[in-house]
Amino acid sequence: MLEAIRGRRSIRKYAKEEVPEEDLREILLAAMYAPTAWGAKPWHFVVVTKPELKEKLSRATPYAAHAAHAPVVIVLVADMSLARRWVEDLSIAAAHIMLQAAELGYGTCFIQIRESENQGRDAEEYVRTLLGIPANYNVECMITLGKPAEKKEPHAEGYMEERVHLNRW
Repeated sequence: MLEAIRGRRSIRKYAKEEVPEEDLREILLAAMYAPTAWGAKPWHFVVVTKPELKEKLSRATPYAAHAAHAPVVIVLVADMSLARRWVEDLSIAAAHIMLQAAELGYGTCFIQIRESENQGRDAEEYVRTLLGIPANYNVECMITLGKPAEKKEPHAEGYMEERVHLNRW
């Protein structure tokens, strides 16, 4: 597990290779095992593979351009009738998606949607409208997914002594 965590980097360039359905299912299953506040499981996942939709999603924020060329974009959405800590719940699910994808040899990149904008347009409302997401559901983020077409070095080891404090600061 630590190797997948250490090796997981934000990938923005992808090979022109489809993600097999069984791999996508395993990645989404990992998200379904994410813990949620009060066991509410408020998440929904919109899996986007259509090129024209990915192109439009790439305009959601100034940081989403690479979504146009990713084989898959997963949009994480919360059912607000169930959610009490939806930001945390969906963030944990996003981490599960990214780690399971890394374990299977895929690259991912987290794109923040909540409280983001592009040229004065609210990114969450843009994504909600584009994908037909009901008004009582909030959009947290998008995750691009595919086989990497770029190589990044694993995270450097260390920092434990500088960042971990035992019993007191």
